[in-house]
Amino acid sequence: MKAFVFLLTILVIKLFTQETPEHILRVYPNWITNFDKRTVELTELIPGGPPKDGIPAIINPKFESIENAGDWIAEREPVIALEINGEAKAYPLQILIFHEIVNDEIADVNVLITFCPLCYSAIIFDRKISGEIYRFGVSGLLRYSDMIMYDQKTESFWEQFTGDAIVGEMTGTSLSKIPSQIISFEQFRKIYPDGIVLSKNTGFNRPYGKNPYIGYDDVSKTPFAFLGEFDERLRPNEKVIAVKINNNYKAYPYEITWSLRVINDSFEGEDIVVFHVNGAASSLDHREISSSKEMGSTGVFSRIIDDYHLNFRIEDRKRIFDNQTNSEWDISGRAISGKLQGKILRRLFHGDYFSFALLAFRPDTEIYTK
Repeated sequence: MKAFVFLLTILVIKLFTQETPEHILRVYPNWITNFDKRTVELTELIPGGPPKDGIPAIINPKFESIENAGDWIAEREPVIALEINGEAKAYPLQILIFHEIVNDEIADVNVLITFCPLCYSAIIFDRKISGEIYRFGVSGLLRYSDMIMYDQKTESFWEQFTGDAIVGEMTGTSLSKIPSQIISFEQFRKIYPDGIVLSKNTGFNRPYGKNPYIGYDDVSKTPFAFLGEFDERLRPNEKVIAVKINNNYKAYPYEITWSLRVINDSFEGEDIVVFHVNGAASSLDHREISSSKEMGSTGVFSRIIDDYHLNFRIEDRKRIFDNQTNSEWDISGRAISGKLQGKILRRLFHGDYFSFALLAFRPDTEIYTK
């Protein structure tokens, strides 16, 4: 049955890529999108399987305490951790994997929480545009295997990986990205004891905690519905930690970061540190996310704080210290002991992605090597 569905999907993809844009408009007659205004060819947009809103975005999210969430989420399960102005929220991937979008607000900031399982891209945006707050849904379309979002006002199409509007009235507009990180639920509990967690009470009946993409987190796999050319510098499904500075990207392959755990580096004239320590399980491995293989938790920060120019080291493969003051730091960039206890490193925008996705949208990405 799975083989039949896969072959059927490939057939549909081929039909779409061989037909004209007008054919796509006939297949999707209910969109109010202005298809004449676009920066990409419509033939680049292919069906991912579910139709428009077939993957339902969460519009009015509910939250609960860390204590209550501990009844249904395992300690090592991955969550998207977002902290703004002292407020912290956790968005479990076991929920995001079935919804891909959460429209939310935190610390008076209207945020768009997104997760594309096919690219392993968890990205948060500010959904206020020119003073107006927009709500977003899942279109059911893909480009380079990445989720295409749409705003519910103009039904313009937005690329999840870049945050750019590529079809419709909003074409040319870009959403601002907000730094976040994927860590384990237990790490979130320790770092943000007053934080809250997205509730499973979404209004939808989904098998939260189960992974519908069993085995997809495998470096030997081939990306689903990817029509571009692969960058030969990395294997397509190899995970990377990518940092963005001055709109330029540098990628640190997991194969290296998991071995070194801490990398002191410089990029775009800024001294940075990359952390990759024990913590979160994969959300795309085992049927039960709580039983999936270890993928670790990551963070990227500036090495400059106050008058200190820090260099970091790893001890026991899990504890992070700086060489200048011997203070200990956690995965969120906070000093938890030592002379700098209580200090917080400046978080840089970074993400954990399959390399094919990053390199498809940013082929100019620099790759870190030992």
